[in-house]
Amino acid sequence: MKKIKITQVKSAIDRPADQKQTLVALGLKKLNASREVVATPQILGMVRKVEHLLKVEEI
Repeated sequence: MKKIKITQVKSAIDRPADQKQTLVALGLKKLNASREVVATPQILGMVRKVEHLLKVEEI
């Protein structure tokens, strides 16, 4: 499977609760935190929901 690297580049302050929970579900708890995840349809849906807060790179 294809992997992607996601990095949180904007704060979750003043965002709706569902967006904050999505960031936590992706494993991002702090600003500039990064994770490498497998690009499943479920993960890509979560990334799409908060893409304005993230930087996404293909590995």
